[in-house]
Amino acid sequence: MPDRYLSRLRLSAFRNYAAAALDMDGRHLVLTGPNGAGKTNLLEAVSLLSPGRGLRRAAFDTLGNQASDQPWAVAATVETPDGPADIGTGAGDDGGRRVRINGANARTVEEMSDYLRLLWLTPGMDGLFTGPASDRRRFLDRLVTTLIPSHSAAAGDYEKAMRQRNRLLEEDADPLWLNALEAEMAAHAAALHFARVDAVAHLQVRIAESLDDQAFPAAQLALTPLFEDRHEPASSPDLEAELRRLWSASRALDRAAGRTIAGPHRVDFEVLYAQKNMPAALGSTGEQNALLVGLILAHARLVKARTGIVPFLLLDEIAAHLDPDRRAALFDALAALDTQCLMTGTDPMLFDALGARAQRITVRDGRLNA
Repeated sequence: MPDRYLSRLRLSAFRNYAAAALDMDGRHLVLTGPNGAGKTNLLEAVSLLSPGRGLRRAAFDTLGNQASDQPWAVAATVETPDGPADIGTGAGDDGGRRVRINGANARTVEEMSDYLRLLWLTPGMDGLFTGPASDRRRFLDRLVTTLIPSHSAAAGDYEKAMRQRNRLLEEDADPLWLNALEAEMAAHAAALHFARVDAVAHLQVRIAESLDDQAFPAAQLALTPLFEDRHEPASSPDLEAELRRLWSASRALDRAAGRTIAGPHRVDFEVLYAQKNMPAALGSTGEQNALLVGLILAHARLVKARTGIVPFLLLDEIAAHLDPDRRAALFDALAALDTQCLMTGTDPMLFDALGARAQRITVRDGRLNA
């Protein structure tokens, strides 16, 4: 049994759950049932026990049960080496959310990360390598957030400041206002960029350590250059200064384009299939899925090494995307990680290889049955 696991989960007026209660014993949890039963909704509820907007990135004011006038809420008990911790989150004021830990209001959502870290894979990530760069940046930022919980807020602050700059450019605002806003943007951008660079470098080391593992292909990772025409500064103060100069000089161009053309929001997260030395986007669907699983497993090992907390894994319909050999390899890798994993699927037989290592729940119409 892992030394950190979810032992209790309670949902109230969340998605298609009027109310739900689930007690867990530390083993993996397998949720099976027909499409639309609420399996992914339950994973989404768990994903909200971390910074950010959860695995669907939905607005908080859309998470409530449509048939209820009660505010949505998610509560869990996390067993830790220091004893149990009660963590809850739910609808807050002005479309936001509130967080409570051990009965007291949390000062920040990042405080949840003192007790648990979360990683997930969903069918919506199937086109990650072939889709737009924004999807890969979002995926990378989620990985970084499991290492640095404040990263999610930094990314949001940068995006907010950039939108304000774009609006000021459109309004032809006072240059002094733009100077101040660009300085704020540069500070957020530097923190964002160096956190990504550090995470990618350390993740690559973890991937290299498992090159002998033939179950999942290895990835070669890289970030595209932040600047097309100049050297990338190695320190945060130098990078901030360079970005301020760049944005100040490009105001007319950005105003004409209606957007900020350069910055960390334009960087791409590139992934190569290392054994074949080809872009991941050119691999088969099966190869791309296996690459993603390998990435998540390597990052889970990195989070464990860097933070001392093994992340919980939320794997939505993952078994259906892997052949029997890779399914068995995944289940063995999860055992080696010594963590708790929540998995969903429509066919219970896909999880037979887990044997007694999993607790099984059937989901139907927002109801849970052992």
